[in-house]
Amino acid sequence: MNNYSLKISGWAYAFLFIILVAVFPLWFDAYRLNIVSKYLALAFVAIGIVLTWGYGGILSLGQGVFFGIGGYLMAMFLKLEASAPDLPDFMVWSSVDVLPLWWRPYSSFTMTLLSIVLIPAVLAFGFAYAIFRKRVSGVYFAIVTLSLALTLSVLIIGQQGGTGGSNGITDFSTLLGHDILSDEAITTLYYIQLVLLFCVAALASLMIRTRLGKLLIAIRDREDRVRFSGYDTAMIKAFVFMVAAVFASIGGAFYTVQVGLIGPSVVGVMSSVEMVIYAAVGGRLSVPGAIVGALLVGFARSYFSEYFPETWLFFLGGLFIAVVMILPNGLADAFSRMFQQLGKRRYAK
Repeated sequence: MNNYSLKISGWAYAFLFIILVAVFPLWFDAYRLNIVSKYLALAFVAIGIVLTWGYGGILSLGQGVFFGIGGYLMAMFLKLEASAPDLPDFMVWSSVDVLPLWWRPYSSFTMTLLSIVLIPAVLAFGFAYAIFRKRVSGVYFAIVTLSLALTLSVLIIGQQGGTGGSNGITDFSTLLGHDILSDEAITTLYYIQLVLLFCVAALASLMIRTRLGKLLIAIRDREDRVRFSGYDTAMIKAFVFMVAAVFASIGGAFYTVQVGLIGPSVVGVMSSVEMVIYAAVGGRLSVPGAIVGALLVGFARSYFSEYFPETWLFFLGGLFIAVVMILPNGLADAFSRMFQQLGKRRYAK
């Protein structure tokens, strides 16, 4: 990444900071701000996809799996808090008499936070390393992750007594005894989420600029040469895939708190594919572009579904196709080229 690209990235972060910290909280009421928070939760996933797909060439169509893991783990804590000392209502409806053993650790908020980070990290690294050691990559890896998303969504729906089935886990309104539905709580959670989002974005940007980022690009372009140079490419790719999974899990946890529910739809195929679109629209080589992409896609989906309730999917699909065809490298690349042309003209004068 050259100095000019760093400058463009710095301007993008400054623009996002002003919009997200100063403009949106003053412009939107609590209801709209809560919707923005939902889009920003999905931006965590998009940042991870920039690392894996944009820089590592690892196209994953199953990031909804890790997003769902984080969301369900947080929902388990919130549901136990809301139901205490009784069992969650969906367990009672499913004739479950005793709280399942794997639910019990999530009466602790500390254990929940640790699990949101550690469980997806262990699962993602183990899964990815095993796959990459077999030198499975490209479209084959994408198909495997897609199958993983489909399998997990079916599993969640089938386990009514432990996961809430197709209805998911709902009906909670407090976090550590604090109401999360009030306007003040929505605003507070929005700023907490922003702080963590910018920390994740900064970490991703730092990774790109280090030696790891250069190795990722080399693996993306010519993995065989990197392997022959003595590097364990499977380990590197698995590590980056693990980082992206943790980002997605954190986003899923925030999504659950902001939306107030979690269901199998966020784990499924459609949701996982849509998450790739966020990075594609914003620019798969731009971390701030991933945040912009998540916001733009989210706003477009809300607008079309509100004003065209019967045909909004067609409008949204057409918009995405148009953006990808006109701007194959996303909005971030288009703006970067525009600023480069402006800089050249100013220098020529």
